Amino acid sequence: MAGLLGGGGGLRGHGELPLNADINVTSLVDVAFVLLIIFMITAPIMQGGVDVRLPRAAARPLDPKQGLIVTIDREGHIFIEQAPLSYEDFRATFGALVRTKRPSGVYLRADGRVAYASVVQVLAVIRASGVSDVGLVAEPETIER
Repeated sequence: MAGLLGGGGGLRGHGELPLNADINVTSLVDVAFVLLIIFMITAPIMQGGVDVRLPRAAARPLDPKQGLIVTIDREGHIFIEQAPLSYEDFRATFGALVRTKRPSGVYLRADGRVAYASVVQVLAVIRASGVSDVGLVAEPETIER
């Protein structure tokens, strides 16, 4: 009589599906594709940079693709690449940065509305660190006729 009452089998043998311990790969792939699409959309947006209005000059424009870019924005804040620094931190760390990175040149981008004294101070720190190739980046001047 014990066999008729399901002795020892519990509920498993009576029409229930067996336990499945596999990973649902379909939902995993869906999540991976959604994350990939999000990163593809947001990556170009994060390439912004520091907003400066460069002065115009009738000189051949420099292309700051190679080397280290130092930027001074309208308020006089200093950026190395896109990392903000105070003047004291810039003065203390720029020499060590040049020694470790060994850039082919340093490009100084300064907003046209920033005080001339700020540009001269930053340029003096760059020159004191041993960099001899310093380029001042400007917008090309457009000739209106």
